[in-house]
Amino acid sequence: MFQTAKMQFWFYRLGTILKSMKTLYCLPQEKIDAFLNSYDIYDHDWANEEQLIEKMGKDYYQKVQKKLVDYYSVLNHLCSIGQVEKMYIPPAIDLSASILANQTLYERRMCQDLGIKPDHQVLDIGCGRGRIASHVASFTGAHVTGINIDPNQLESARRFAAGNNLSKQCQFKQGDLNSIPLPFADSSLDAVYQVQVFTYSKDLPALAKDIYRVLKPGGKIACLDWVRLPDYSADNPEHAELMRRIKPLIGAIGTPSIEEYENAFKQAGFEVVISENASLDGLQAPLIENADKFFTRATRAIQLLVKWRLLPKHFKALFDRLTQDGQAFVDADRKRLVTTSYYMVAQKPDVDGQS
Repeated sequence: MFQTAKMQFWFYRLGTILKSMKTLYCLPQEKIDAFLNSYDIYDHDWANEEQLIEKMGKDYYQKVQKKLVDYYSVLNHLCSIGQVEKMYIPPAIDLSASILANQTLYERRMCQDLGIKPDHQVLDIGCGRGRIASHVASFTGAHVTGINIDPNQLESARRFAAGNNLSKQCQFKQGDLNSIPLPFADSSLDAVYQVQVFTYSKDLPALAKDIYRVLKPGGKIACLDWVRLPDYSADNPEHAELMRRIKPLIGAIGTPSIEEYENAFKQAGFEVVISENASLDGLQAPLIENADKFFTRATRAIQLLVKWRLLPKHFKALFDRLTQDGQAFVDADRKRLVTTSYYMVAQKPDVDGQS
């Protein structure tokens, strides 16, 4: 039984890699250019709206939306070649295990912390390719709705759910976390989660308030996210340079502090019940290095295949951009300046005011 499941997994991984390689092989030049040009949005921060308006105009958010789709419609295929098909590096929970295994460990902990039960209504904000949503649905028996702005990823999410007999439990809809109010009725959801997505929230307090609205009394939200840590100083040139290099690598616009993150939810009425770095000793670096080594080696192989004219030239440009500045992320993590494994669970009080 175990061997059969293992073979099925590797057949799936091989099929995914081949499908992603084919998609990347056939990319038209305009999509390649749009992907490479999309990285300039990560030079900005929501906290400096004046700069965004100066560079992009008053309709800057429509341009940001387009660039995000340009970015993720290609990035999701690049990530699928390695162990980050789910589009995130998880907390380092078990250093003897792979990235994929640590993702599973984190997602199961998240489900338990949220108290998700069969037939619960759950929202995945920024669901990407829907692999997390499908895992949550299969692990808990809940009904999961995922929203995302990229049609390419939503199509992949629907195919994956259908292929795993989860179409009745998983729904995937096009939606934007900045389009508030979210398209859900008051007190209609048992749980909400997001994985490294709220960097794209223009107004985190407003989003937290709307999540409070859609959750049932006693419902919870779990966030795994990118934050700057207390040791980070924008006035330190080394810190600022590391931040400048990391943001395009991981796809980050907003960079809240832990205090700013918590306060957004407290002000909305939530009680924060968990707030911690979910990685062992607060360090994600071992898994970041694992991913960086894989993609660096893959990039070298791609460069040779391009040189031998077995792959088109644009593969080199795509992989070079993907792997740029991986070491900066490792260095900043080890210096405890930033992390993408900050974990917060917040609860809406019950009707009687108790959490």
